[in-house]
Amino acid sequence: MTNKSDQKNHFEELKKEVEIFLERRNWKRYHTPKNLAMSIAIEAAELMELFQWGNLSTKEVLQDDQLLVKVKDEVADILIYVISLGRTLDLDLYNLILAKMEKNRQKFPPER
Repeated sequence: MTNKSDQKNHFEELKKEVEIFLERRNWKRYHTPKNLAMSIAIEAAELMELFQWGNLSTKEVLQDDQLLVKVKDEVADILIYVISLGRTLDLDLYNLILAKMEKNRQKFPPER
């Protein structure tokens, strides 16, 4: 299992990839909080659309190569926009997620 330092380094690499992509296209100017929040919602809707009229089990999704490629693309798009929003608002997403998970552990303790 990887340690938290390795995980944070991997996350930093992803952030850097997104940053370079945006810089090379001069797209940062379009990345306002409103635009990024809307883009996250749009990409999430595109993910939902893949499942809209079906009720596939996890096993069925995993066995449908074409659908799985589309799901992966939409999830990646969502994460890219979340990383961009984090960059725009100077959010430490890694620690933000860890802190939120701690809140969730307190709010939803395991059943005993």
